[in-house]
Amino acid sequence: MSSMGKLSLVILGSLLIFLASPFFGLSVISPEHIFQEGHPDAELFWRLRAPRAVAAFFAGAGLSLSGMVFQALFRNPLATPFTLGVSSGASFGASVYFYLGGTFLIRLGGVGPLAASLVGAALSMTLVWAITRIKGGFSTVIMLLAGVVINFFFSSLVLFVQYLSDSHDSLRIMHWLMGSLAGLETARLADLAFVVIAGLAMIVFMASEIDLLTAGEEIAASRGVKVSAVKLKIFIAASVMVGSVVSLAGPIGFVGLMVPHACRLTLGWSHRLLTPAVFFTGGCFLVLCDLASRIVLAPAEIPIGIVTSMLGGPFFLWTLFRSQKTGDLF
Repeated sequence: MSSMGKLSLVILGSLLIFLASPFFGLSVISPEHIFQEGHPDAELFWRLRAPRAVAAFFAGAGLSLSGMVFQALFRNPLATPFTLGVSSGASFGASVYFYLGGTFLIRLGGVGPLAASLVGAALSMTLVWAITRIKGGFSTVIMLLAGVVINFFFSSLVLFVQYLSDSHDSLRIMHWLMGSLAGLETARLADLAFVVIAGLAMIVFMASEIDLLTAGEEIAASRGVKVSAVKLKIFIAASVMVGSVVSLAGPIGFVGLMVPHACRLTLGWSHRLLTPAVFFTGGCFLVLCDLASRIVLAPAEIPIGIVTSMLGGPFFLWTLFRSQKTGDLF
């Protein structure tokens, strides 16, 4: 089957799973009930399950796209949205928002969790960028090491904020750090969708440059690519998407590792094909993970971050051993 045929199947299958997922859960909703005004199944479908499926789809798509471009940026299959400390920075911003609460909102004129997470992500991104520039140039190795350091630094700050919080806020932060779509604020779905779609558009527009970066910085530069500028744009786009997802659902790990790698094994490394595949597959993957989190221990709910981590740990080891065995980039 041709690559376009595979891509068409991926998109079609992902859309079918996304559309079907709201009908399943602790109880199965009949399609004939969802348009009956006042029916309990219609209320459950439109008020809870459909918005949650939309949130899971765009969160998975955003994390997967970020992982894809970070892997291209570092030319490393183990790179994830958490590699550069962006996720921990966004987590710190949201943790501060939870800790300061209403007083913080009044003082700064209505700053919400999305803005707080984006500020944290921007702060971590700025620190990584500054460290890389101080050491000279735009070295991928230095940026990766700086990201690891910044990640540990902001993770410790999150724990410090949790320590300062009272029992209620501390428990709230702890549950949020596990990653969850429970208690979703549907009013914020439009913000997440806008950020992810804008990031998708930027990545599609820069697909050729990303392909050349994957082949090597020297090759890209010889073909007229402004390497530093392209890396910065990729860095910003991915960081904003990660910050948006973290503000809504918490730091959900391993999605940005598993989905791009699986799509790359199926479709190759051309980002014109890979980008839409990763977008739809990532969204579909997190929708399925969210469905599993709701039904495995029903009526209790497992935080979705635990589900993805249980899948991502073995996948990470498999990817590590495979890359060492084959010696391949991807």
